[in-house]
This record gives sequence, structure tokens and C-alpha cells, in this order.
Amino acid sequence: MRGVLILSGGVDSTTLLYQMLADGYEVTAITFNYAQRHKKEIDCAKAIAKRLPITHHVVDLRSLASLLGNSALLGGKEVPGCHYTEEAAKKTVVPNRNMIMLSVAAGYAEAHEIPEVFYAAHRNDRTIYPDCRPEFVQALCPAIRLATAWHPVELQAPFVDMSKAEIVRMGLALKVPYHLTWSCYKGEERPCRICPTCVEREEAFAMNGCRDPLVE
Repeated sequence: MRGVLILSGGVDSTTLLYQMLADGYEVTAITFNYAQRHKKEIDCAKAIAKRLPITHHVVDLRSLASLLGNSALLGGKEVPGCHYTEEAAKKTVVPNRNMIMLSVAAGYAEAHEIPEVFYAAHRNDRTIYPDCRPEFVQALCPAIRLATAWHPVELQAPFVDMSKAEIVRMGLALKVPYHLTWSCYKGEERPCRICPTCVEREEAFAMNGCRDPLVE
């Protein structure tokens, strides 16, 4: 089995990478540089990929940043210091980000005759990010299949109905090196522990009876 994975270097996509390998996939991971405000996740993705028998590409999409508004993830606004709320979510949305990345990944998969593309959207994000919702996955699956007619590609989002705590539980069983992953929006030497993704990440580990290794 062969699959393309969008690998951010964070908890969710790294867990999915380890699950794919456990399931016997030959994995090609693609990490995107879309001019996000820091590169720590990209560096983490590179470090994780080096430990594993996978192919890894970093794709430069920085030229798109000027078209995508002033998201906090692009450095246009201050990173909110709170749990995810509607207002915080609006500040951290990069418009259509997953659609753009999945389109590139599907094109790569078709070009290399790889039949599946995976991404790690999960249940916690569905109220925050439109391109993490089951409806988005259900709509994009046939669209990708139709757009890749010569070598059809299937979209897989196996975590879409799982919570982040459930993903961490899976990853702990798989011995995912979470100390090599990064989630914090601020990209400083250590996690800020107050931005929405830091709060969510620590909660997920706490719900599994352990601490995030980045804050131990």
C-alpha cells in the first residue's frame, strides 16, 4: 500500500504517520511552507521524517501568503491567548488552507500513481475550521477522484470523527515521539502554553493521564 500524507510536524499528522506505517503503508510525506509565522513545525517534520523509512518533501507555497489575508498564523494579527473560541478561531484561520494543500498532494499522488492521500483533520477542529469538517471531506472525496481520473486518488481522513485526546491515546500506544512535535502558534523556544493549540494539546495529554513532553 502507498499513500501521500500531509505532515505538519504537529501531534495529529505525526500520529497518523505512525499509524500508516503500522498499517503497512509506504508513505510519502509532504510538508508545506505557506509563510506561516514560524518554521518550527517544518523543522519538526524534517526531524521526524529523518527517523523513519519514508520519502519527505517540503513544498514552498510562500508566494500565496499575500493572497490569503492577515491570519495570525501568517503573522498578520496577534496570536490569541485563550482556549478556542469563535473569535480566536477567526484570527487563526488561513483561508482554504487544507483545500490548497490537498489539491497539491492529490496532484503529486496522481503523478506518481499513488492511490491515497491522507490528512489528519479531527473532531475538535470541525467547529473551528471549515476544511476539517466531515461535510468537507465528503464533498472533496468525489472531487479528487474525478479530478484524478487517469490514476484515481482517494482522500482519507481517518481521524475526522476522533477527538485530539483519542489521537494522543493512539499515538502513545504507537510510541510516537511527541517530544519532536510542535503545536504552539508562537514558535518560541518553548510552548507559550496559552495560545489555543497549546491549551488543546495539554488537555489532550492530561485526558490520557500524562503531561505533554514539551512542558515536563
